[in-house]
Amino acid sequence: MNMLALTILLPLIGFVLLAFSRGRWSENLSATVGVGSVGLAALVTAFVGVDFFANGKQAVSVPLWTWMSVGDFNVGFNLVLDGLSLTMLSVVTGVGFLIHMFASWYMRGEEGYSRFFAYTNLFIASMVVLVLADNLLLMYLGWEGVGLCSYLLIGFYYTDPKNGAAAMKAFVVTRVGDVFLAFALFILYNELGTLNFREMVELAPAHFEAGNNMLWWATLMLLGGAVGKSAQLPLQTWLADAMAGPTPVSALIHAATMVTAGVYLIARTHGLFLMTPEILHLVG
Repeated sequence: MNMLALTILLPLIGFVLLAFSRGRWSENLSATVGVGSVGLAALVTAFVGVDFFANGKQAVSVPLWTWMSVGDFNVGFNLVLDGLSLTMLSVVTGVGFLIHMFASWYMRGEEGYSRFFAYTNLFIASMVVLVLADNLLLMYLGWEGVGLCSYLLIGFYYTDPKNGAAAMKAFVVTRVGDVFLAFALFILYNELGTLNFREMVELAPAHFEAGNNMLWWATLMLLGGAVGKSAQLPLQTWLADAMAGPTPVSALIHAATMVTAGVYLIARTHGLFLMTPEILHLVG
């Protein structure tokens, strides 16, 4: 399952190459790198999916390295592959590849052609990190990366002040949801001592049985984060302004990946929501 890391590495390499080209590459070369990196990531996803089903659909965790280690606080850059993450990964890389193919034609002749594909490659890499993360902190890294890329892509035509204002509005409004998610992260680690999704679900029942209601607040904060990223009431005001970006950006943000990140967050932490039926009713 080391191939799983390639789904992040390939679009990330594409981003680095396009960023350092500084617009000097031809449109054909930029499109080849930008589209090809995401296409290869989609191909790797297909191979990973075949291997997953061949091995009896068993969930696997792929430890890559220790990301943070401060005292007793250790966070690994670990990836998880199960039915949920594979489904979302297929959507991100598969639909992302199709959008990149369309964009290679649609953006022809536009100023900043290479810059566009650099941003979209970074967006895909961030989204894959979000999807494959086995802990909430690593997911938060991808979550913020997606938010940054949405700001860059919505404000792609930055010479028009209206587009810059639309990008800033989207960035600020989605940050409100991110603050809620950050609070959830702090509460969960303080109460459970871990941010690993599987371990949180295993440890949480004992806290509820002891009468601890802090996890109720944690799931409420998780819902707030999902509301912000998925553009639900009352944090939906940025979505219409996101149309200021190129059409392929709208496809990435509105339809394919970013607005589904909030749904994925709730699905990944559904075990915690099952323990707080009041918050689950709010989700419904």
